[in-house]
Amino acid sequence: MTTNDAGAGIDPRGPRFTASVTLVVFAVALLLSDAAPEVAAVITAVQGVLFAIGAGLGVQMTPTGLFFRSVIRPRLAAPDHLEDPAPPRFAQAVGLLFALGATIGFATGAVLVGQVFAGLALVAAFLNAVFAFCLGCEMYLLGLRLAR
Repeated sequence: MTTNDAGAGIDPRGPRFTASVTLVVFAVALLLSDAAPEVAAVITAVQGVLFAIGAGLGVQMTPTGLFFRSVIRPRLAAPDHLEDPAPPRFAQAVGLLFALGATIGFATGAVLVGQVFAGLALVAAFLNAVFAFCLGCEMYLLGLRLAR
């Protein structure tokens, strides 16, 4: 879903940047999960807080969104379109659920459960960061179509 109204849309490169950072966070959590599941729990919990901010206030209000907007975006050409912020916001809520699952798994010693949730979040972040395919956004749009 796109719009050309500057007041209503967000630069689509911002959520992709955020997904790139999220990809690294979950990769680090997975790499540490066998040797230090408590560290992986903290890492995924922090990512969960970032997802909660994105779900509640919008992805553009997360620390990575603010960094993109203030440091990276001024150095880029204007985007060719703006996106509706609702699908990425929904995707942040979905990410929050995966981060919570990963955190609970790592924190309770159910490392495999934590790894599965972290792995699913990593795949979703990878798809968005590398291919501009936001799985949570597509779920949002599918939900809209089914609700009609």
